Amino acid sequence: MKAQSEAHEKGYSQVLWLDGVEKKYIGEVGAMNIFFVVDGEVLTPELDGSILSGITRKSMIHILREKGYKVTERKIAIQEIADAYDAGKLQEVFGTGTAAVISPVGQLEWGNKIMKINNGEIGDISMYAYKTLTDIQWGRAKGPDGWSVEIGHI
Repeated sequence: MKAQSEAHEKGYSQVLWLDGVEKKYIGEVGAMNIFFVVDGEVLTPELDGSILSGITRKSMIHILREKGYKVTERKIAIQEIADAYDAGKLQEVFGTGTAAVISPVGQLEWGNKIMKINNGEIGDISMYAYKTLTDIQWGRAKGPDGWSVEIGHI
């Protein structure tokens, strides 16, 4: 609660959680799964028992891989993200969850470093994933077998 309160005081809506042991590996953003696009590769923390195995996370990974994006699930250190930002390789950051589907991240702060992401705008990869998943959810597009089941008409 303290971290969330401090984030709100600084104008942030969520906290990017790091692991509780080494305090360097990324977990989640608020209650959402987190994704980073670094030099065209989509990175998301691996499921290590402390990260929610959300259906939206799983759907995003599937949708992005089907489109041909390289999606890697592994430990991600916050220093790696800061280094990618400094090198101009951090292209997008977004959270995924049931209610929001996708929430783009416009800025990260870590220590004294402020990282402005994609001019605060949603990126091409996260926009594609959002549109694809919501089109499937609303019946505007067919998803993979078993993703949508008609249960009747009202």
